Amino acid sequence: MPRSLNLVASRRRRKKILNQAKGYWGKRKNVYTIAKNAVEKGLQYQYRDRKNRKRVFRRLWIARINAGARLHGSTYSKLIHAMSQKNMMINRKVLADLAIHDPETFAAIVTEAHA
Repeated sequence: MPRSLNLVASRRRRKKILNQAKGYWGKRKNVYTIAKNAVEKGLQYQYRDRKNRKRVFRRLWIARINAGARLHGSTYSKLIHAMSQKNMMINRKVLADLAIHDPETFAAIVTEAHA
């Protein structure tokens, strides 16, 4: 009895990988075995960097808040401590945005926290 091949499923599986490799350079986009390795590596990077993005943005927000706080005679750690003592619940993303785009409001928050 001849071996049965499910070519429909095989083609679909390969086509899925090659579609994910669209835009890659050289043989990475059209040779299945090379594209499969490139796509797998890309998915690993994607998984890792979803976590890293959160770290990177938090560091950016902290740097911006620190720069804004130092303009008003404080530091990041003193400002966050003072805000927690006063139960001022403003997250770092919003604080950083205020420090950049609305310095007057940020100054009011700093003075209120230290008052």
